[in-house]
Amino acid sequence: MPTTTAPATDTIGLWNLAAERPDLVAVVDPDGTEVTYGELAGKANAYARGLQALGLETGDAIVVLQPNGSELLAAYFAAIQSGLYVVMVNWHLVGPEVAYIIGDSGAKAFLAHERFTDVAVAAADEAGLAADGRFAVGAVPGFRDVAELAAAGGEGRPERRTAGSPMLYTSGTTGRSKGVRRPLTGADPDTVPAASTWFFGIFGLKPFDGHVHLCGSPLYHTAVLNFVAISIQLGHPAVLMDRWDPERMLALIERHRVTHSHMVPTQFRRLLALPEDVRERYDLSSLRNMIHGAAPCPHEVKRRMLDWWGPVVTEYYAATEGGGTAISGEEWLRKPGSVGRPWPGSTIKVLDDDGAELPPGEAGTVYMRMGDSSFEYHRDRAKTEKARVGNLFTLGDVGYLDEDGYLYLHDRKNDMIISGGVNIYPAEIENELVLHPKVADVAVFGVPHEDWGEEIKAVVQPAEGVEPSDRLTEELLEYARGRLARFKLPRSIDYTEALPRDPNGKLYKRKLRDPYWQGRERSI
Repeated sequence: MPTTTAPATDTIGLWNLAAERPDLVAVVDPDGTEVTYGELAGKANAYARGLQALGLETGDAIVVLQPNGSELLAAYFAAIQSGLYVVMVNWHLVGPEVAYIIGDSGAKAFLAHERFTDVAVAAADEAGLAADGRFAVGAVPGFRDVAELAAAGGEGRPERRTAGSPMLYTSGTTGRSKGVRRPLTGADPDTVPAASTWFFGIFGLKPFDGHVHLCGSPLYHTAVLNFVAISIQLGHPAVLMDRWDPERMLALIERHRVTHSHMVPTQFRRLLALPEDVRERYDLSSLRNMIHGAAPCPHEVKRRMLDWWGPVVTEYYAATEGGGTAISGEEWLRKPGSVGRPWPGSTIKVLDDDGAELPPGEAGTVYMRMGDSSFEYHRDRAKTEKARVGNLFTLGDVGYLDEDGYLYLHDRKNDMIISGGVNIYPAEIENELVLHPKVADVAVFGVPHEDWGEEIKAVVQPAEGVEPSDRLTEELLEYARGRLARFKLPRSIDYTEALPRDPNGKLYKRKLRDPYWQGRERSI
């Protein structure tokens, strides 16, 4: 179990902790190896020196294609202390997609892992990345071992130290993904940004205090990386999983006395599917705040998790671009279905199509802002401007605020179905169908209809051992008739072995919907 005793002072930050308590555990790798603050900071220093020896200057970018582990975190902290932008790449992407990100970000170094050899080589070649900018953990043809990068720049901290930043690429569900590039602050990397301690404060997470973070999702996700990086900066050891497994997660919680984690509803459903005797086998009394977001959570699933874990389940709604809401488990029981009220300093407004603010209870497009922060989609001013109304921006979600300022979401505007002039929100239908015991996952969307414009289609991933059939379709439709108004009922159901979701639970619905619209144009 990681050592979590606080140092004699209130000092926080990777490099400060490495100096004062070098033997304090910072990371537990997926294979169980404990990595101390001294070891992690030392490797981050070595990589930063090596990158500067290559000629990288403040504002340059590196791309990282690696699985969860301390090697990835060392590369991240190397960039964060040397004024570089760091792009964590989704390792489900193929070579040309990674090549696009390397080229679009202007990356001058690429740190890959041998697990992704084929993609790494194809991407580096297509992007035309110089041979001296290619490094790998393990053996990758044409890439130098990262040990050579670490040995290139001498001893100690890098000569130039100034805060860098993640460069985040939003999901490419509507074409090429776009990088969100924030201006560098010029801050001292030894100083933990106030925004980090403030953000964790939203969830009641303070430095040390016996906290241990569990990471069960890939670190290329924005929120996942944020939670792990901030945890380490605040003295919370981060326990990393390589492949998420529900019972393995429960075992790690018990073994390491985990206090907080970042989760998605898909993981909740798989945890609840465990046999009751398995769920009762593990001691989860250490849990203080299990935080979830990224995808809508069916109400029944949320209630069952609260019944099991108690009011430690907290939900939030946020954007890579900035701003968001949060709601505790206790609040959610009073306001079921809400994603909460705005964070301190965050503004949430619901606007109509003309940009006018709507009153409580009336649905429109959700816009937000975080303080005076600004961002732009890298090399895409048109997308930046399209997402804005004044100093507010939107993710395209539709929802409403109640009289108490709590936000409720209906769906993404692009996913909304307009059938016979009536607005229908697929998430409401999905949240009912997914509760059927023969359904493992479901997506609902509109398909062309000559008279109505669109009709409702459901695509179902059957539960394990369940075969698609006309009888199953009728069973699911009969189930839906008892839970949904007639105009919300799917007119047909198709089946698939697995829905196109990423490991963080995000559904790429367009991949399912587009074939039905081939040769036609949706009005939304």
